[in-house]
Amino acid sequence: MDTSFLVNLTSPPLLFFFLGIAAVILRSDLEIPTQVAKFLSLYLLFAIGFKGGVALAENSIGISSLLVLGSAVLIASVIPLYVFFFLRKRVPVADAAAIAATYGSVSAVTFVTCAGYLDAAGVPWSGYMVAAMALMESPAIIIVILLYRIYSDRSSDQSAQLDWRELIRESCLNGSVFLILGSLLIGWITGSRGMSQISFMVKDLFLGILCLFLLDMGIVAARRLQDLRNIAKGSGTLQPWRLVSLALAFPLVNASIAGLLALLLQLPEGDALLLVILGAGASYIAVPAAMRLALPDANPSIYLPMSLAITFPFNLLIGIPLYHQVIRQLL
Repeated sequence: MDTSFLVNLTSPPLLFFFLGIAAVILRSDLEIPTQVAKFLSLYLLFAIGFKGGVALAENSIGISSLLVLGSAVLIASVIPLYVFFFLRKRVPVADAAAIAATYGSVSAVTFVTCAGYLDAAGVPWSGYMVAAMALMESPAIIIVILLYRIYSDRSSDQSAQLDWRELIRESCLNGSVFLILGSLLIGWITGSRGMSQISFMVKDLFLGILCLFLLDMGIVAARRLQDLRNIAKGSGTLQPWRLVSLALAFPLVNASIAGLLALLLQLPEGDALLLVILGAGASYIAVPAAMRLALPDANPSIYLPMSLAITFPFNLLIGIPLYHQVIRQLL
């Protein structure tokens, strides 16, 4: 019997995630200060980017890696299309576009957690997967804005005067993407020599920092879950239980799309799992920032709780070990 699922559930990072949820349920005053939470996020993006860059320096970039990067962009383009057209008649167009962008983009934190999971399991993965994650941040945002402009019944001045240059800057150069790509580049330039100089910072502290970060994410996720419960009936959108169902169904469908491409490309175990988790993830950092700018009509109390309160915990607790088990069976 494969024990990866049980190992994942009893790992320190996920137990700290449960602790954060319990703190909200039990109404504890436990809180991670905002600036500390921001530091934890910056550290994780820096560490995973740098490790990916070092791994990239130790392996040559060939046709296979370029095919993976192209497949990552394809996944990030196909998912928002099908999600938007599935939801277009069920929710307001702005909400359909925002949800499509959310599930078409990626969750850097889920990727980081999955990379840590692979490291703990001793499963190697390629550095170019970090570049794949960065490439998948923006296509969905651009696609859904175009879809919204085509299918929206409203032609407001704000929509007509949308600053595309600012939108592209926001979606492509947001802090998380810039930091992880910069760290990837620095890791690639310095290679194993650079790793030997800061290995304590990048490797030894990683698991402990991840525990504190997931503690904070547990607190945030539990609070966002309340937003779904507070959606008023008759608001013109789906009822909360339907939104929860979609937040569980989308990652499974999207993981299947990414998994099919991973099988066609004959990716090794670690790279296949990372590509699948990139497809299954949902953004709650880059997309909300872009949606505030481009789609102010979209309701953040719908797409943000779906990704952060439902899809994110599902991928961490069930998705990663489930996808890993399926990949092992198929490879």
